[in-house]
Amino acid sequence: MAKRKASLPAIRRRGVGMLRWAVRVASSIVLWTIFLHLSNLVGLPRPPLLTARPSCLGGGSSNYSDSSAASFLAADEVGRLAPPAVPRRRFYKSNGYLLISCNGGLNQMRAAICDMVTVARYLNLTMVIPELDKQSFWADPSDFGDIFDVNHFIDSLRDEVKIIRELPHKFSGKVPFSMQPISWSNEKYYLRQILPLVRKHKVVHFSRTDSRLANNGLPLKLQKLRCHVNYNSLRFAPSIEALGKKMVSVLRKSGSFTVLHLRYEMDMLAFSGCTHGCSDEETAELTRMRYAYPWWKEKEIDSQKKRLEGLCPLTPGETTLVLKALGFPRDTRIYIASGEIYGGEKRLAALKTEFPNIVRKEMLLSADELHPFQKHSTKMAALDYLVSIASDVFIPSNDGNMAKVVEGHRRFLAFHKTIQLDKKKLVELIDLLEDQELSWDEFSTAVKELHEGRMSEPTRRKVIAGQPKEEDYFYANPHECLGAAMKRMEKLKHTEI
Repeated sequence: MAKRKASLPAIRRRGVGMLRWAVRVASSIVLWTIFLHLSNLVGLPRPPLLTARPSCLGGGSSNYSDSSAASFLAADEVGRLAPPAVPRRRFYKSNGYLLISCNGGLNQMRAAICDMVTVARYLNLTMVIPELDKQSFWADPSDFGDIFDVNHFIDSLRDEVKIIRELPHKFSGKVPFSMQPISWSNEKYYLRQILPLVRKHKVVHFSRTDSRLANNGLPLKLQKLRCHVNYNSLRFAPSIEALGKKMVSVLRKSGSFTVLHLRYEMDMLAFSGCTHGCSDEETAELTRMRYAYPWWKEKEIDSQKKRLEGLCPLTPGETTLVLKALGFPRDTRIYIASGEIYGGEKRLAALKTEFPNIVRKEMLLSADELHPFQKHSTKMAALDYLVSIASDVFIPSNDGNMAKVVEGHRRFLAFHKTIQLDKKKLVELIDLLEDQELSWDEFSTAVKELHEGRMSEPTRRKVIAGQPKEEDYFYANPHECLGAAMKRMEKLKHTEI
């Protein structure tokens, strides 16, 4: 009993010590939180502890995008991944508001949105939901929310940039300062030239957004943010996602499938001036169309010269020869990802004869399911995008925006096979074959050898200083973001073994 009483003072002393320790810990947490909020408000750099977190702005590897990317994978892969958590909001003093009007088709706008979010984050701006292009050739009336999941877009970027649906009421009726940023600019241009304008005018509107951020030379944290927006934040609207998954599911029931992005559509041929294989009447029609659009700057075009330089999309007939030469079996299930093929069914006759297992949207979905998508080319392109990134093989006949952005997304998903056709050398070989200067076996062997190493293998982008149009496009091969993809690819290889 005496021992028990003697121990009570010691117990009390330990209790008081624990209480003091708890108070110190709680006080430290409160002071740390206050410091973080103040540092954001006054623009101080974040402490190293925060920058080490697994974020697109951190230096470490992160799987933040896996859950979104999973929505495009096969159903059995999707089920193993947990839904993403809504990130904690980042508090900062906004330097002003950024309005953007995207231009071009779906994939050009998609890349531009990624770039502009990155600019807004770098300059500490508040971004208004982007406006999509309604004035171009396609005349699609869709708004951002018709194509993308707005709530997910805003929520997934809470920890990077504040995004609002519309400008505050105090700016209503005022015409914002409007401009076009210089193409292929680095972050220093935006810091030195654009930020002062935002601070002066409070609201700045970018009237064009295509290719306004450099491919290379940006800080790693900004490159990773571009990927975060592309592969996590830009999720398609639920109605598009649902139909896209249904299309993939139907195609998967018959086994593997290949997507052929056959960019042989009227707008592409008119814009590029590529008329190889067209009749005189068709050539005249395409020329008239090119002159009808004043923002298409190049009017007089030597079609033959451009084709020999590898700057024209392959015709359906040329594409058929290439597929055969590469060794695709006759029964290959091929999904055609495109709008209306110029020249209609007659232009597809050779392709269908050699590969009769051709599939299009209209064969996978009912008329009622497709009806809301009619005259909405951006929605149609979104369906093609979802099927393309889920396919076993992706083959673009032209290296435009969709070809490049899809290629990059497929790399991100574990370097899924994309055959990058060397059009310049292919047209030389095709001409030699048609002139009977090459036998079929010689032609086939040459085509196969030509494309060894052109199947989206891991590699770094080619950088050409001062020639951003000639170097590799960031979104075709965002190698800064592909560490996790390398691990997924290795895991898939081991699984197959």
